[in-house]
Amino acid sequence: MCGICGFVTKYNWDSKVIQNMVAIMHHRGPDDSGFIIENNDSSHQIALGQARLSIIDLSPSGHQPMHYKHLSIVFNGEVYNFKEIREELRNLGHVFISNSDTEVILHAFELWHIQCVHKFIGMFAFVIYDRKANKLYCCRDRAGVKPFFYYHNDATFIFASELKALHQHPGFSKRIDNEAVNLYFRYGYVPAPRSIFQNTNKLQPGNWMIYNIEEKSFKFENYWDVLRCYEKPILNISFSEAKEELTKILELAFEYRMVSDVPVGVFLSGGYDSTLVTAILQRNSLQKIRTFTIGFNEGNDEAPFAKDIAKFLGTEHTEYYCTEKEALEIIPDLPFYFDEPFGDSSAIPTTLVSRLARKQVTVALSADAGDELFAGYNRYISLYRHLKNVKRIPKFSRGLIAYLLKKSSKFLSEKNYFLHHKMSVIGDNLSKNNFNVAVGLLDGMESNPDYLLNQLLFNYTGMTNYSDIITDAHSLSSPFAAALSYDYKMYLQNDILTKVDRAAMSVSLEGREPLLDHRIVEFAAQLPSSFKYDGITTKKILKDILYDYVPKELMLRPKTGFSVPITKWLRKDLKNLITDTFNLKDIASQEIIDPRYLSDLLTLFDNGRFFYNDLIWRILQFQMWYKKWM
Repeated sequence: MCGICGFVTKYNWDSKVIQNMVAIMHHRGPDDSGFIIENNDSSHQIALGQARLSIIDLSPSGHQPMHYKHLSIVFNGEVYNFKEIREELRNLGHVFISNSDTEVILHAFELWHIQCVHKFIGMFAFVIYDRKANKLYCCRDRAGVKPFFYYHNDATFIFASELKALHQHPGFSKRIDNEAVNLYFRYGYVPAPRSIFQNTNKLQPGNWMIYNIEEKSFKFENYWDVLRCYEKPILNISFSEAKEELTKILELAFEYRMVSDVPVGVFLSGGYDSTLVTAILQRNSLQKIRTFTIGFNEGNDEAPFAKDIAKFLGTEHTEYYCTEKEALEIIPDLPFYFDEPFGDSSAIPTTLVSRLARKQVTVALSADAGDELFAGYNRYISLYRHLKNVKRIPKFSRGLIAYLLKKSSKFLSEKNYFLHHKMSVIGDNLSKNNFNVAVGLLDGMESNPDYLLNQLLFNYTGMTNYSDIITDAHSLSSPFAAALSYDYKMYLQNDILTKVDRAAMSVSLEGREPLLDHRIVEFAAQLPSSFKYDGITTKKILKDILYDYVPKELMLRPKTGFSVPITKWLRKDLKNLITDTFNLKDIASQEIIDPRYLSDLLTLFDNGRFFYNDLIWRILQFQMWYKKWM
C-alpha cells in the first residue's frame, strides 16, 4: 500500500518537485520513499515517485520505483495471488530477486503486456514506464478500490494517488470545474471520471490508460466492467446450489485478503456483511482474528451488537467508545485527507475506527459492497414497490400521468422541497421503460433535487441525473440489475471506496475490501434477483450463508448504518463552525453559491423545517475545502 505519483513534461524541473509530491503523501507510505527523474531520447523529462507502506516483503528489495529491463513501476495496492503468478513465471524462465508482488507485476507485464491484468486478484493502481515504447501504462483495479488522479495540458502530464500531490507540481492549474461542483452538491461526491478541477480526471475503475509520451496522446482500454457481468445470462441454478457455490467463492476471496507480512484485523460493525467476513475468517483460522469497533453514546451505536458477535465467534475484540469531542475534532482534518469536497459524514466514524485499528494492525478488512451486490439497502425495497406500481399503470396513460405530476409540482410552495422533488422524480421516470425507470428512480431518491440546486448554485446546469454511466440499460438481465449496477458504479465506487481509502490511509492503515473480489461480483451479478431480494428479505442468500455461522437471533434487528448525529451537531456543537465558515461576503466572491438563498436555507434548517439536512453538511464541507485548497 502506497502513494504513487509522477509526471512527464518538456520542461526540466528540479528533483524537488517529485520529492515534494511524494512527501505530501507521507501518510500513505511512512516506511520508505523513492523517486527517479530522467530525460528520454525525445528530451522529455519523466519522473516517478512513491511513498511506501510496507505490507508484503518488508525488506529493502521491495523498494520503489522498481526496475526490470526497460520497465520501471510505481505501484499502490496488493496483488493477492502474486505467489501463484510468480510460480507460473518461474516455470517460464523468469528469475526474481525479491518476494514482492510489485516485481511480479513487472515480469507479468513484460511477458503478457496489458493482458497481464486479467491474472491479477487484488486492488491496485500502478504506472509502468516502458522506455522502449516511450509510453506510460496506467492501470486501476476492477472495482476502483485504489485511487488514481491525473492532470494534463499541452505541456504536462501529471498523476498521483491523491489530488494534493498534483498541487505540488508547478505545471498544475487549480481551476474549479463548475460541472463537478454541480455533481458534488447533487450527490455528495464528484463521480469519476470527473474531478473538482478542470483538466483533471480520475482514471475509471477497470481501465488501462496508455499515455504516448512523444505524441502526448491517450488511449483507454476498459478491461473489466460490472455492466458486462450483469449482461450475462442468469444462472440456471437452485438456491441451495447457489449458496454452496457462493460460500466457496467467499472463503477463497477472504483467505486471499489475509495475505500479509504484517498484522491484519477486521472492522466489525455488527452488521451482516462484517459479521460474515469475520465469521468465515475465524472458522478457518487457528488464531483469534482481531476485530475493531467504534461505539457512540449518540447516533446509531452498533457496538453492543458487535461485542456480542465477537464474543460468540471468539475473536480478539477491541472496542472504543468515542466522545463527541473526539468525533468533532476530526472535522477540520477532512478537507486535507479527502482533497475534493466530500459530503458523507460517515467519514468521521470511519476515520475513528481506522485510528483504533492502527494501534494494533497495519491492515484492516472492511466489509463494503454487500448491500450493492446483494440488494441490502432499504431503498431497494422502495424501488421494488415503485416498479410493481408502475407495472399496474397502463402504458398508454403513463405519459399523461407523468405530465400532470410534473405540472402539478410547479404549483407547490417553494418551501415544500420534498414533495416537489418526489413528484418530479416520479413524473420524469414514469414514461420510461422499466430498465431506465429503475435507474432514474434510484438516482432521484438518492440525490438532492434540481429544483433546489437551481436556486442555490449560480452555475447549475439543471442535470436530470448522472445515469448515463449505465448505457443501454435494457441489455442488462433485469430492471433490478440496472439499479444494482448504478449503485455499484456511483455510490459504492465514488463514495464508499473513497471514504474508506482516505480515512484508513490518513493513519497509514491499509484497507482491504474482501467482498469486492471480482469473482464474487461476477457470480452475484448472474444470480436470480429473487436470491438477493424476494419482496420480503433483503440480502437473502448472504444472510442464509451467515446463519450457518451465527444464530439468526443474534442478527435480527433493524438495519442502521455507520453514522453520527450530524444534524444535531450542525444545529448545536457545530453552530459556531457554520457561523465562522459561512461568511456570506466570502461566499459571494466565489460566485458559486447564492449567499442570499443560503441564508434562507439556514433559517429553515435552524427551525427544523428543511428536509434536505445533508445539503447543509455538503455546503459546510465545500466551504472548508475551498478555504483549505483555493
